[in-house]
Amino acid sequence: MPVVDDKTIDFETIELLFFAYRDFVSDPDAILAKIGYGRAHHRVVYFVSRRPGMTVADLLAILQITKQSLARVLKELIDSGYIRQMAGPADRRQRRLYPTLAGRELALALSEPQSQRIARALEGFTPEMKEGVCKFLEGMSRSNKDGQAATEGAG
Repeated sequence: MPVVDDKTIDFETIELLFFAYRDFVSDPDAILAKIGYGRAHHRVVYFVSRRPGMTVADLLAILQITKQSLARVLKELIDSGYIRQMAGPADRRQRRLYPTLAGRELALALSEPQSQRIARALEGFTPEMKEGVCKFLEGMSRSNKDGQAATEGAG
């Protein structure tokens, strides 16, 4: 075990983030389990629904996963009728992704309890406090230990 000065570690915030994430994903996890899907399916349906027409390359960049990791999940979502894949208008080799009506409904069903959880957590917050929360979350998602951007293309 490396020697670490644990007085410099913010354990309280780390634990709060663990518990917040656990609870934030619990509702969608329960919905997904009923149809035999998991968090990878959730992420794909979410981003394709938020950005219809995105390319597979765009999705790979946002999720920061390999083509092989995405292939199985994407195939299942296409075969199940949640996502459709079409050739790009200018470049026929390009694959563009669109949610079907069922895919859009699934994305909304997964996001609704998360949105409600966020609204409850932000009750009583001033606009400035909400802005602070957003700034914190953006900072968490944009920087790694070297301060470099960690979510390029996720904008």
